[in-house]
Amino acid sequence: MRALLVERLEPDYGGCRLAEVETPAPGPGEVLIRVRAAAVNFPDLLQTRGEYQHKPVLPFIPGLELSGEVAALGEGVTALARGDEVVGGARIGGFSEYAVAPAAALQPKPKGLSFAQASACGAAYLTAHVALARRARAQPGEWVLVHGAAGGVGLACVDLAKLIGCRVIAASASPEKLAIVQREYAPDAIIDVRQGFRDQVKALTEGRGADIIYDPVGGDVFDESVRCIAFDGRLLVIGFTSGRIPSVSVNMPLIKGFSVMGVRAGEYGRRFPERGRENIEHVWRLANIGAIRPRVHAELPLADWREAFDLLAYRRVVGKAVLRPDL
Repeated sequence: MRALLVERLEPDYGGCRLAEVETPAPGPGEVLIRVRAAAVNFPDLLQTRGEYQHKPVLPFIPGLELSGEVAALGEGVTALARGDEVVGGARIGGFSEYAVAPAAALQPKPKGLSFAQASACGAAYLTAHVALARRARAQPGEWVLVHGAAGGVGLACVDLAKLIGCRVIAASASPEKLAIVQREYAPDAIIDVRQGFRDQVKALTEGRGADIIYDPVGGDVFDESVRCIAFDGRLLVIGFTSGRIPSVSVNMPLIKGFSVMGVRAGEYGRRFPERGRENIEHVWRLANIGAIRPRVHAELPLADWREAFDLLAYRRVVGKAVLRPDL
C-alpha cells in the first residue's frame, strides 16, 4: 500500500516521503480500515519534528484521525462487519491507503457527513467540548473569545459555543478568513487581532472582559488575553501554534481572579475513562443529528501531502485540510 512515512525527525517535514509499504494486519481487538479520508492536525506536523508529547518509534506513518470502510476484522471483534463505514483512529497511521485501529476507538460514520467531513470532526470537536464543557463549564450568555477561530480547533469552538448559547467573539489575523467564519458560523462579533484586541474585547463586553478565552495560539496572543479576561474568567490553553510558549506572572490571576486551564482532550479521557467515553459519545451524537458542522477547506490526494501540510503550517485553512488516499 501507499503510505506517508516519517523516517527522520526534521523541520519542514524533511524526513517524510511517500512509500510503498506492507499492508498491516489487524491484531486481536483491532480493525483494518480502507482509508477514505484523513484530516491533517497540528499534532501530526509536530510529530514529524519530534515535538509532540507522543513520540512514535521511527519509521512511522502519521495521521491521528481518519474515516473509511472496514476491510478486515481482528480476533474478537464482533461489533463491526466488513464494509461498515467508520470514523476514529489512533495516534498514528491515518496517512495511508489502509490503517489499523482498535475497534473500541471507532464510531459509525454519521450518515449526514462525507468521509472528509467525518475525518475532520473528532479531534477538533472533542478538544472544543472538553475545553468548554469539562474545563470551563461554559454557561449560556457568557462571552467566549476564540483565538485562531478559522483553524480546525478554533472553528469547532465557535460552533460548539454558539450551540451552548454563549456569546462568541471570533478572532483571527486574517480578515478574509473572518469573513468566511462570520458568513458560515455567525459569531456575535469578529476581531482582527493584528492591531491588538484588548480594547475591542473590553468594548464588546461593556468593560467586563471575556468570561472564557480559548487560546490555541499562545505567544503574544496569550499575553494580551490576560489583559482582557473577566474576573472569575477561564483562560484555556489549547496549544502554541505561534511557536512561543508564554508565561504569566501569578499576581495577574490573583488580582484579576481568573484561572489558567490546560486542555488535553485525549489525556482527559485516559485519566477519566468514563467521562472520556461520555465526551466522545456527545460529540458524535451532535454530528449524527446535524447539530455541528465540521468544515473541510480542501481535499487532496495522498501524493499531495506536502501541500496539505503547508496549508496548515502556513495557516491557509478555514477548517481542515484532508488527505484522500482514494483519489
